[in-house]
Amino acid sequence: MSVENCEKDNSSNNAGGEEEEVIQQQPSPQEDKDQEYIIHLENELSRVEVERQKAKEEADNNMNKLRYLMADFDNYRKQMERQIESKINQGKAELILKFVSIHDDLSRAIETAKQGKSDQVVIEGLEGILRNVETLFDAEGVKEIETTGTPFDPNIHDAISFKYDDTVPENTVIAEIRKGYMMSDKVLRPSLVEISKRIVKNSAIDSNRTKGD
Repeated sequence: MSVENCEKDNSSNNAGGEEEEVIQQQPSPQEDKDQEYIIHLENELSRVEVERQKAKEEADNNMNKLRYLMADFDNYRKQMERQIESKINQGKAELILKFVSIHDDLSRAIETAKQGKSDQVVIEGLEGILRNVETLFDAEGVKEIETTGTPFDPNIHDAISFKYDDTVPENTVIAEIRKGYMMSDKVLRPSLVEISKRIVKNSAIDSNRTKGD
């Protein structure tokens, strides 16, 4: 074989080897499908992640709205309870106030019966009814308002008269005209009282009178 033929053969062999190598580097159809499927999965995963984030934000917003609604409902419930309790206490106060009037009438009736020397059985019967009313007062927390000897308090006392008196501080309750009552630290009925006033002396007039004498 000549040198020229050998070179040709070698050249043919080298060309065939390169062609085989190029064919081996090309991806197979299955690999292409796998790659496409991976890309599809990645895109799908990204889409699912975006949807998950949106769903989480929506869930958080709904939870916050639910908390606000629960807080509003709790405030509404407490307000309704306070209103109901206030109406109950108001109705109870109105009822007890009627018993206060009955207590006044019984006290006057007993005093009149004693002064008129009525039958002792009648007096004891009236006193028994009066004790029952006072037992009701104790059960409901009704207490008499302190009056005589205490400083005048416009929140619990109602001054209907005054008297000049230098033996006690000014605006001191010196007489009780009608009993007052409180229930649960609230005024059920104010006391009608008489308070003291100091006598105002004109020192200049008194001095002139002394000199003239």
